[in-house]
Amino acid sequence: MQRQVMSTKTLTRSAILVALAIILTRFLSVMLTENLRLGIGWMPIVLTGTLYGPFVGAICGIVEDLLGIIINSQGTVHFGFTLSAMLTGLIPGLISYYFMKNKSDNLVIAVSCIAVAIIVHCLLNTLWLSQLYGNGFLVLLPTRVVKVAIETFLVIVTGQITNRLLKKIY
Repeated sequence: MQRQVMSTKTLTRSAILVALAIILTRFLSVMLTENLRLGIGWMPIVLTGTLYGPFVGAICGIVEDLLGIIINSQGTVHFGFTLSAMLTGLIPGLISYYFMKNKSDNLVIAVSCIAVAIIVHCLLNTLWLSQLYGNGFLVLLPTRVVKVAIETFLVIVTGQITNRLLKKIY
């Protein structure tokens, strides 16, 4: 008999977090300009990576992005953002499973959010936006850094609260 890669419990919990990410990203975020959206929709994907590992986090990031495009596309489709969504789940999984084992959940969530914010949201997403809109990378970067700093603080706080609530429920 083959070993099960993902349990039904993990699958359903991940699906709930993906649904929450879609709602937060596509319906409860605020578009400030055509290339600047403020929201905490990446928090559930970070939690998925920290709770269930890099593989589940990466798959949930991809599923969230593709379903979000189908349900409510905001702007132009660019598969660089799908790569970013995958990394949003993968990086926290790698951090929690390989670099910060046996550390407190709050510390893992904070470090994961900061890593995702710098690598994905400041660097990669700014690169994708500069490709889409023809603006220079360094022209977009200052406003994106301010936006990402605000989002990161909100995601760390809401991620830690959500993690505590999930532990009580599960």
